[in-house]
Amino acid sequence: MQSGMLQQGDSGPDVETLQQALTGHGFSPGAIDGMYGQGTVAAIIAFQKSEGMLPDGIAGPRTLSALGIADSNALPSAIPAVSVEVVSQMFPVTPIGNIVGNLPPLLSALIANQVADKPMVLMALSTVRAEVECFEPISEGQSRFNTSPSGHPFDLYDNRKDLGNQGAPDGAQFKGRGFIQLTGRSNYATYGPKLKPPVDLIAKPDLAGDLAVAANLLALFLADKELAIKKALLAGNMATARQLVNGGSNGLDRFSDAYQRGAALIPDSLGT
Repeated sequence: MQSGMLQQGDSGPDVETLQQALTGHGFSPGAIDGMYGQGTVAAIIAFQKSEGMLPDGIAGPRTLSALGIADSNALPSAIPAVSVEVVSQMFPVTPIGNIVGNLPPLLSALIANQVADKPMVLMALSTVRAEVECFEPISEGQSRFNTSPSGHPFDLYDNRKDLGNQGAPDGAQFKGRGFIQLTGRSNYATYGPKLKPPVDLIAKPDLAGDLAVAANLLALFLADKELAIKKALLAGNMATARQLVNGGSNGLDRFSDAYQRGAALIPDSLGT
């Protein structure tokens, strides 16, 4: 077996090979009968948990590769199905010109950071809808949540230890920027060096709002949380998936609406 995906209900020689591999790794599916039934599902889930993978019970490329029976662990890409028309339906009030101009670099960033499978593509686009529905990288504006009634702009961020901020002018320097609204000295310090090529976002925080940089920051941030995000999505917990990115529930209605629209428009590519 070199590639592909197996799941409950499948049968044949490939399933038998899978069952033999599971048994060889110490995860017995029961009888080696070539039938992908509940015993095989349970064994796959146990193996996936052991390997720190998404326990979805589906033998996709990553699971098959970990079992030594696939040449590649690359997940099926959803990118070919993501058109301006599809995204426009996910963003019903967004100017189409913004989507036309900014979608290509965003999709390129998802491919480059290996988060181009359907759940992560939907997560990325839905996050953009929740954070910046205009589909452009922007800088955070002042609000009662970041600026006190008599203080300077973003003074309520200045001393936020959870953001890694160390006092003024950190609040304004490291306010939310980009597609994901990257916020706080810690995040700027963490993700700047991960960019290719690396970018010193501490010295030049405004670059987090550059289109190409913003697209890659979104992809990197989601890649770091991929397993937790997919576990939340597998459980149908949209609020948790949103919280993993936002830290709260801001924009949850837009996030959920975009995800549901996209899930119906983009063909499935299941399996880890």
